[in-house]
Amino acid sequence: MTTHPSLLSSTMADFGEILEAIGSFGLFQKLLLFALCFPNLILPFHFVSLIFNNADTNHHCNTDWILQVDPNLTSEEQLHLTVPMLQDGSYSPCLMYKPVNWSLSAIREYGLNETTACIDGWVHNDTIYESTIVTEFDLVCDNVNSLRGAQTVLLAGILVGSLLFGPLSESLGRKRATQIPMVLMLIFTVIIGLSPNFYVYIASQFFVGISYGGFRINCIILATEWVGVTQRSYASCWSQLLGAVGQVVILGLIYFVRDWRSCQFIMTGPIGFVTLYIWFIPESARWLLDRGRTADAQKLIQKVAAINKRTVPDSIVEKVLTVKPAHRGGIKILLSSHVLRKYFIVVAFGWGALSLSYYSLSLNVGKFGLDIFLTQLIFGLSEVPVHFICMWLLETVGRKASFMGTLLIGGLFCMLTIAVPQGNYIAITALATFGRLLMNGAGSVCNVYIQELFPTSIRQTVTGLGATVARIGSLLSPVLGMLEVYHFSIPTVVFSSLALISGALAFLLPETRRTELPDSTEEAEGQRKTTMTSGICEEFEATKL
Repeated sequence: MTTHPSLLSSTMADFGEILEAIGSFGLFQKLLLFALCFPNLILPFHFVSLIFNNADTNHHCNTDWILQVDPNLTSEEQLHLTVPMLQDGSYSPCLMYKPVNWSLSAIREYGLNETTACIDGWVHNDTIYESTIVTEFDLVCDNVNSLRGAQTVLLAGILVGSLLFGPLSESLGRKRATQIPMVLMLIFTVIIGLSPNFYVYIASQFFVGISYGGFRINCIILATEWVGVTQRSYASCWSQLLGAVGQVVILGLIYFVRDWRSCQFIMTGPIGFVTLYIWFIPESARWLLDRGRTADAQKLIQKVAAINKRTVPDSIVEKVLTVKPAHRGGIKILLSSHVLRKYFIVVAFGWGALSLSYYSLSLNVGKFGLDIFLTQLIFGLSEVPVHFICMWLLETVGRKASFMGTLLIGGLFCMLTIAVPQGNYIAITALATFGRLLMNGAGSVCNVYIQELFPTSIRQTVTGLGATVARIGSLLSPVLGMLEVYHFSIPTVVFSSLALISGALAFLLPETRRTELPDSTEEAEGQRKTTMTSGICEEFEATKL
């Protein structure tokens, strides 16, 4: 092969052009994409387990005190004598008659009238599960909000993880910021299963949330920075797609193993597998170049070329390595550029709105009137095709139209759930399912979009901040759900309206389809390269002649 120096010197290569030369979606990228997306099969477990732990256990106060008077009483007789009955004919779940030192005949003749809260705990008549945190820690009656607290703590942990590991990856690197969260998740998944009380359980959920948030934002960016422009959407969409499949897989696990501790320990197996292989993933060459570690970047680029069975002249790589690292102003770059500030506000607002909508629908899956297993199965299966559609839309109609469309149409479907009669469970479930899957699709689009709007030096920081706003949205979803005590439609009106507003605001964003990831503020503000298929690749092909 003959190299023409004059031909090589005519164009200043950038990393996007190097990717085209060494293979923008070869064997290396496919293996990396699988390694980073596979954990998304497992991550939904932590959410799905909380959803199923929220199930009503048909509980009532423990009134075994009366068995000391007559141990031969049937369960129905015991309830009739010791638990007050509600107007609908059911027994009160949170009140009991005060124990008395009477004979059984006196109790039958005069009856008990003075009520009190449960004294000796509760009896759970759950016929669906063998054990949940509700039954084991008695999260009912005055403690019922503790379950909402567990959901909130998990979401708060995800917020902290996004905020912590976003900027951390700028200093430690994408690789370390992806590996550390998986180690944390393995440790605290085991601790949750061993929790002796609710306080240990909820503290462990917080650290699981931190690991979840840290891994999610870093795995997508690490994969994206190694993939070429025409397949960049794969990293986000495949991670979301496997998350949808994971919901169905986890649903099967909970259906057949209905003890929460057993499910927790079973999940440590695949998490441990990920923790082992995640230490062998490579660093982002873009980040290495941005940090001035040119020798490490050169070795990695040559290794990737070998894996993809591509031969690249050293002079092409050297041209990239002679480019000086971009100025790292950190968050100051975002604050000093009115264009980037506008982009961030619009994208972050949309990310927060879609997250609020998605989790508001997800955490209330048991309230749509249908069987909880059936509804969750519908939710999981329906999300699988939407991510294939997202991949097609992102490359066909572009990022801007996809972002606007999913938010506007998804918000409309969510709003329509309050327009149909509340007894029409099938229609409500169908509308909620379509709204939820479109919000999930909007999340895939957002993960791609935000990376293409900001330069390498602040890409991970901005993504972390955007993910933090998204987690604030998810964190507010249990709180928003509490407003249904005033009127059932209030939560739906709020999150649907925010989704519609954010969809309209997305009109202010530029289109970034088939543009190279910006490496400088100038490129991010509009001076971008449009396609990488004609630059150095044509030169590289010419060297073969």
